[in-house]
Amino acid sequence: MCGIAGFSSFTTDYAATTDKWTPILEKMNEVQKHRGPDENGIYMDEHCGLAHVRLSIIDLSTGQQPMTHSAEGRSCTIVYNGEIYNMRELRRELRGLGVQFQTESDTEVILAGYEVHGINFVKKLNGIFAFAIWDAWKQKLYLFRDRSGVKPLFYTIYNNTMVFASEIKGLFCYPGIQPEVDKEGLCEVFGLGPAKTYGKGVFRNVNEVLPAHIVEFGENGVHSYAYWKLESRPHEENFNRTVERTEELVTGAIREQMLSDVPICTFLSGGVDSSLVTAVCSKELQKQGKQLDTYSFDFVDNSIHFQSNAFQPTQDRPWVEQMVKFANTNHHFLECNNEDLYDYLFDAVDARDLPCMADVESSMLYFCKKVAGHNKVTLTGECADEIFGGYPWFHKKECFEAEMFPWSMDFKPRTMLLKDEVLRELPLEDYARVAYEKTIQETPKLSGEGKEESRRREIAYLNLKWFMQTLLDRMDRTSMHSGLEARVPLADHRIIEYVWNVPWEMKCHNGIVKGLLRAAGENYLPSEVLYRKKSPYPKTYDPAYEDRLRREMREVLQNANAPIHVLLDHKKVEEFMRNPTDYGRPFYGQLMAGPQLLAYLLQVNYWLEKYRVRILG
Repeated sequence: MCGIAGFSSFTTDYAATTDKWTPILEKMNEVQKHRGPDENGIYMDEHCGLAHVRLSIIDLSTGQQPMTHSAEGRSCTIVYNGEIYNMRELRRELRGLGVQFQTESDTEVILAGYEVHGINFVKKLNGIFAFAIWDAWKQKLYLFRDRSGVKPLFYTIYNNTMVFASEIKGLFCYPGIQPEVDKEGLCEVFGLGPAKTYGKGVFRNVNEVLPAHIVEFGENGVHSYAYWKLESRPHEENFNRTVERTEELVTGAIREQMLSDVPICTFLSGGVDSSLVTAVCSKELQKQGKQLDTYSFDFVDNSIHFQSNAFQPTQDRPWVEQMVKFANTNHHFLECNNEDLYDYLFDAVDARDLPCMADVESSMLYFCKKVAGHNKVTLTGECADEIFGGYPWFHKKECFEAEMFPWSMDFKPRTMLLKDEVLRELPLEDYARVAYEKTIQETPKLSGEGKEESRRREIAYLNLKWFMQTLLDRMDRTSMHSGLEARVPLADHRIIEYVWNVPWEMKCHNGIVKGLLRAAGENYLPSEVLYRKKSPYPKTYDPAYEDRLRREMREVLQNANAPIHVLLDHKKVEEFMRNPTDYGRPFYGQLMAGPQLLAYLLQVNYWLEKYRVRILG
């Protein structure tokens, strides 16, 4: 994987003043170096500058970027972040059209494909990617993002200049672009956070290239095009054929995403999703006489403090041990202590450029750094719950009746600690409701579909557009901040396309949560693992961690220079910490309750201070 960045303007001649603009490209590379610690490069011409840092996974010796092709008076240059899993087929197709390749990289396949087919070549790509192509002949810059939004890409328009980067921090390297947040941005942080509206970057004037979109920048301005979208249509296959097709898609995506010139590993929790990915990978590697490395995550002394509940009925370790024995993997049990969990809260903000999922994110960052010491590529089981209907809100009656995001129906935790004057200025709940309703209106409808099935489709679409994107952002930033490439085979767009139209009675076959996926895994997993009740990503239950958060929050409240003072009501926060009656009520998803609310506010304070965010009235 890699990090990309650059800028384009038709009122500036970069080539005439390279001594001014080269250091800016180099700075863009420097702040994203974690995404590509192996190599870096820059490109400059009259109206465009491009920057790239590389984590070498495919074609280790000849895949350097930026990569330029010049022929018959036409020049095109690419910077690319991602993996194209069908690159071999595309290479054969392009060779048949007369293309001669100089490297074995998927970067050159994309560039050659663009030169032959234009921007529509992106429709042929199966993979995870964000890339930019500067067409010097057309004098246009194109930004592309994969269908599921696995790889990030942000941009802004400043003084008629397009500036883009894999991560928001790259934009702030350009002279004059400042980290500012207006009322809309604060509504994103407190009304939707740690989620954010798709297409927005929270900071004022910062945009995100939408998944499955192309952004074109030329002398006529900026235009955005969708090249793929979900479509609702009747599902005409019976259950047995649906299971067969799901098995083909899921196992095929896993095998394709094993493509690598360096050893791969998997994250293994003992749940059905990660176990299925692990089982397929292990079986494939065993054919080559190799053993799969696997990693599981937990917290120091969690066996002592663990409290079984509806969200987390069991601990993972016994299930991991069973899968390790079954799949014959080389396993590593990783644990995080309270000190690292707290310290990494702020590293996680550095990685995301925004307040994020508190210790749910900081622990993942910690674990990714540990894994990156041994492996460069990992496959995970992310996104199965969003696609196959695994979360509780797919099944609960109150979610069908709520007119709000089903993972954030209780708005009290979001407002109860803010100053009254802030609440009067920020319409947090109205903002979130408008965002919710916009997505509901966008949901692809199926004529003649019943009310209940139509509502399930809406909830599924909300998950794909919001909750899944939050977790994909978490996975990308925590892994890439560590120099680790994380792949998510269950987010393959072909799986999403197919399962989208499978009726609920098949997805939840015989009333079993994710029954379709479990049925598709019958040939790969022992039945007790296959039908284990869902248990989400682990979190710490150690009361000492909560005590640490309260101590740190009191220090923030006593610090007259803490930027969050303008937002928080000190008396409300003190009362909350003395009487944590709401600690069992999640304010986001299943894992973010009272302790995570304090951790999130500590992240907000750090974010405002570290990024020197200017809050606009």
